[in-house]
Amino acid sequence: MLDDRLTEQSNPRSRAIDTLSPLAIVDLINREDRQVAEAVGREREAIAQALELVADTLASGGRLFYVGAGTSGRLGVLDAAEMPPTFGTSPDLVQGIIAGGFDALVRAREGAEDDPADGAKDLEARGVREGDFVLGIATSGTTPYVHGALERARELGARTGFLLCTAPGEELRARHDVVIAPLVGPEIVTGSTRMKAGTATKLVLNTLTTGAMILNGKVWGNLMVDLQVTCEKLRDRASRILRATLGVDESGAALLLERAGGRVKTALVMHSRGVERAEAEALLAEASGRVAPVIGHGPEEVEPEPR
Repeated sequence: MLDDRLTEQSNPRSRAIDTLSPLAIVDLINREDRQVAEAVGREREAIAQALELVADTLASGGRLFYVGAGTSGRLGVLDAAEMPPTFGTSPDLVQGIIAGGFDALVRAREGAEDDPADGAKDLEARGVREGDFVLGIATSGTTPYVHGALERARELGARTGFLLCTAPGEELRARHDVVIAPLVGPEIVTGSTRMKAGTATKLVLNTLTTGAMILNGKVWGNLMVDLQVTCEKLRDRASRILRATLGVDESGAALLLERAGGRVKTALVMHSRGVERAEAEALLAEASGRVAPVIGHGPEEVEPEPR
């Protein structure tokens, strides 16, 4: 394909994919997808380094920004949008910036990625400052919009990282605090990085934010105890957490959750320590929001309730 980037190479295993049956197409794509998790695993040390940077940034009052174009940008916006309902965070804590703005989420605006000045401008508009961490996402490694945003982020004093799916050069590694490069290989359809590269990107972003939230006390045991009770599904999950860990019945869980202002962590402390909401919140604040220092280690694993 006359292009050195791994994401633009032709995949020899799919060169006749247009002659295959539906089942054979599914099998071929599935075989290729199995390589993704292994490629991400080979980047475990870089991902752990980035995870530590993100966790330290958020614990110190900074924010995490994702910057990308096309699929990469959409995946960053998606991961950022899932933080408030899952972990009870402010929408400002993790933010996604995509070339072309909101419209690019639902309609491709590929030309928006070509100007590095636009990346710098969009970054400035979010008020990025010293103490923040900005992760550029560009599976090809070359998107001008992303490079422009990251250059401006460094000038503003923010720490930066880069996530790509082709081999990074030494200059790129030297320029940023961390570089993550899961090499998933050529795509099934040449250059269609929404496939394996997109899957690898989502795996990495999920790991970074979930890991950071765990390290910053948003999880107790393996339970998401800082979720926002904003719909019936999450109310049911909150109720099940309280019933499974505290031994209360359904009505008791509902009353406890109401007294706690809908906050599962607060409800856990109120019941376990025999205190009211204000004191429970004070105890959690003293423990930097962590449940375990206030009421002990996470709960034993419980059998899932029958459907």
